[in-house]
Amino acid sequence: MDDRPRWAQRLTAEREARGWSQLDTVRAIRAHSPRPLPDDKNLLRSWKRWESGATQPDATYQSLIAATFSTVAAAIWPVTGRSRGHSAELVEATGLSTLDVVTRLRASAVDQPMIDALRITADQLCTDYPHLPAQQLLTEGRAWLHRISSLLSSQLTLAQHREVLVTAGWLALLVGCVEHDTGDRRAAEATRQAAMSLGAEADHPEIQGWACEMRAWFDLTRGDYPGVIAASDEGIDLAGSSGVSVQLFAQKAKAWARLGDRRMAWVALEEGRKRLELQPRPGDIDHHFVVDPAKFDFYGMDVYNVLGENALAATYAGEVIQASTGSDGIPRAPMRIAEALIAQGVVAAREGEIEQAVALGRAALTGDRRSLPSLLLVSRALAAILDDRYPGEPEVRGYLDEIRALKAS
Repeated sequence: MDDRPRWAQRLTAEREARGWSQLDTVRAIRAHSPRPLPDDKNLLRSWKRWESGATQPDATYQSLIAATFSTVAAAIWPVTGRSRGHSAELVEATGLSTLDVVTRLRASAVDQPMIDALRITADQLCTDYPHLPAQQLLTEGRAWLHRISSLLSSQLTLAQHREVLVTAGWLALLVGCVEHDTGDRRAAEATRQAAMSLGAEADHPEIQGWACEMRAWFDLTRGDYPGVIAASDEGIDLAGSSGVSVQLFAQKAKAWARLGDRRMAWVALEEGRKRLELQPRPGDIDHHFVVDPAKFDFYGMDVYNVLGENALAATYAGEVIQASTGSDGIPRAPMRIAEALIAQGVVAAREGEIEQAVALGRAALTGDRRSLPSLLLVSRALAAILDDRYPGEPEVRGYLDEIRALKAS
């Protein structure tokens, strides 16, 4: 058992995945520093204390270490932040229960507490995205989107009208994501366009940026990689340095990796990393439209896997599974875990571990909460390797049949 702090274990894993000695690591850290650092002997002594978990590096060194390992400090030294629960937050902030909100909506009784309650409700639905069953989330999201959209014809002040537009925009983004998860591409694209329109009317660049990110995601899952890059660039121009720009650069990195352009993939991933490092630490990391630091490992995992960086892909897949599982062992982000299992399966297949690869691939298909297009995208990569290298193996044929059945569904 390794009783070191989790962050200290990760320092070792990151170093070993690159095949570096401890001296190699401190020299790499020095190369990332804009100012002079202590000599190798003293810096190596500090590194050994950090890697053993005896002491924790300060904020300056945390940033340097993260940059050296192409991630962000908060992914190695995680932040915490969870929703306090919708009902409690709603009543505390507005004095209204969910039933009160629905009743007043029906009576067209619009005031500021109710508009605040609608925003809190939308935020909660976005926080429920990772784990709530897709059909339940879709039903609730559509119902609230209809209720909120109906307010736009009510007598509202200019400020209230914009707030309603913004809340409707976030909900439209959420509904479009869940529609895409369930394989309803046509509905997802229509809802995405509605979100873009709401964001434009509200003059809300971040909603518009997320609408572009959704387009990039849609294009990625159907194999239109130049489309991913074009949609990402449009979103970056609209959203500037806001949080969504991090995910837009990640989508570009994924596309460039699949196009075989290693250099451009690294450039896009590094730009996303730099932008994430500058973002304020999020309050609720479960919110679907908050780019939490742990998700950057998820982006890196995919890029490393596509580029054939097996050791890094396996290391980051392990970090994704660890970060996506609660202390009680219950998955917090089952869709990320599923893709991490596939990444581990791809590495196992490349190394000739057929049974392990198939077992990991099958485990990824068992979750109740999943994004079908994204799951198919990564599963096809595993299936292609197995079919190419081990076409006659019975377990491989069985797994390929499962992937075909999933695609047909």
